[in-house]
Amino acid sequence: MGAGGLVGGTVLVTGASRGLGREAARWLAERGFTVIAGTRAPALIPGTDVLALDVADEASVRAAVAHVKARHGRLDALVNNAAIQIDGTDGVLDLPLETLRRTLETNTLAPLRMAQAFAPLMGKGGRIVNVSSGGGQLSTPAAWAPAYCISKTALNAVTVQLSEGLKPKGIAVNAVCPGWVRTDMGGAEAPRSLEEGAASILWPILEAGPDVTGGFWRDGKRIEW
Repeated sequence: MGAGGLVGGTVLVTGASRGLGREAARWLAERGFTVIAGTRAPALIPGTDVLALDVADEASVRAAVAHVKARHGRLDALVNNAAIQIDGTDGVLDLPLETLRRTLETNTLAPLRMAQAFAPLMGKGGRIVNVSSGGGQLSTPAAWAPAYCISKTALNAVTVQLSEGLKPKGIAVNAVCPGWVRTDMGGAEAPRSLEEGAASILWPILEAGPDVTGGFWRDGKRIEW
């Protein structure tokens, strides 16, 4: 570990089969990290330890913890990137509650489950990054996909709670907005590249000091909740 960000170590990235997760895993591998790429679907991600992982399934998460402990012994950083967006442009008054439940399970409860499961493998100076969204900001309300936006607002609250809960262990927890990125979810019209989005996500790991915790960030700059 350097004076600021981590230099080397073992990092688990969820949702790594495509998009921002895959790009973040690639960046870390190129910088000498041992990267565990968590994927639901089989994927070949060069330079990584590909791990079958469904973050919404408790048994799958338990198996992932056993794998990481047996093969790597510890974890230095966790990137909770896996997420779904299954609602469209209908307003919140037309939002099926089952859609919200499914979205919360993956986008909010799963990052909490992952943090609870993997924190025992992390030591002082460890990092947890929750990939959030500007859609989750209460300061600038968004309504373009209400279930997704609600889930990211809740994820921000989980981030603050985890930050407080893990301070005694010296583990920093932050939420990051990668911006509107050209991915399958973001679409071809998005203004930001995968590289820009991944750089934003990885800032708390590669650049921020170990005392930077409990914040919401975009491109290394704090943004409003």
